[in-house]
Amino acid sequence: MAGLSLIIIPAASALPLFYEMVIDGVSRHGYDIEALHIPSVGLATGARPGEPPNMYEDAAFISAHVTGLADAGHDVLLITHSYGGTPATESVQGLSKKERLKQGKNGGIVGIAYMNSLVPEVGHPASSTVGAAAPLAGQPLMVVGEDGWFYYPNLTVTAEVVFSDLPLEEGKYWGRKLVKHSAASFASNLTYAGYKDIPVSYLVAESNQSIAPATQKSQIEMIERVSGNKVDVSTVNSGHVPSISHPQNVIDFILSAARKFT
Repeated sequence: MAGLSLIIIPAASALPLFYEMVIDGVSRHGYDIEALHIPSVGLATGARPGEPPNMYEDAAFISAHVTGLADAGHDVLLITHSYGGTPATESVQGLSKKERLKQGKNGGIVGIAYMNSLVPEVGHPASSTVGAAAPLAGQPLMVVGEDGWFYYPNLTVTAEVVFSDLPLEEGKYWGRKLVKHSAASFASNLTYAGYKDIPVSYLVAESNQSIAPATQKSQIEMIERVSGNKVDVSTVNSGHVPSISHPQNVIDFILSAARKFT
């Protein structure tokens, strides 16, 4: 839709390809939508060179992208998944449409659509909100390597936890496509409550084995308490990655947010 840009901020270890079905579906309705490859998400070939990026570097990357769109006159809807909720929230500072209008500028962020995302309070990191639904004793989902990047050592565990609502072999297929992720990004404290500045919607994944539904709902309660505003809540009976297992539900969620926030 003219004037509105939709940006997906991905989960940990998730390349833009995890959202291709959703992007295709939303695009058919006339919206411009893309998924970012944020700094803390590694490369298909392994970790990025240099020090592992923190959450603030992700937020700065998002902010720069949003600023470019806003300066061109676009309103922006952020759509976040899992870890992506934290840097996206941080990135809102100074970029809400309301704030930019006060500065005599056009465009800006008009809303956040959190998709079973990690949304901490100010002063807390993404790691404080993980709340795994079904930890497997003796079977870690992620291991941090000496290079400061975490990876997934057991493909079966990855499939059963991250892609729990897919057949095992399909879950393994997608598990192989997860890349390394910077462990430091989960340790950076949120410094700005972007959810106070703009309308918020949240898609609860009710069969999520990575972020417990109770954790997702407690975050919604926190956002409403801190912001004083109601969150528009939707649900999907999916695991952690509904963009793969339930793409139409995610498409409908995004389209609904785009219509409500513009």
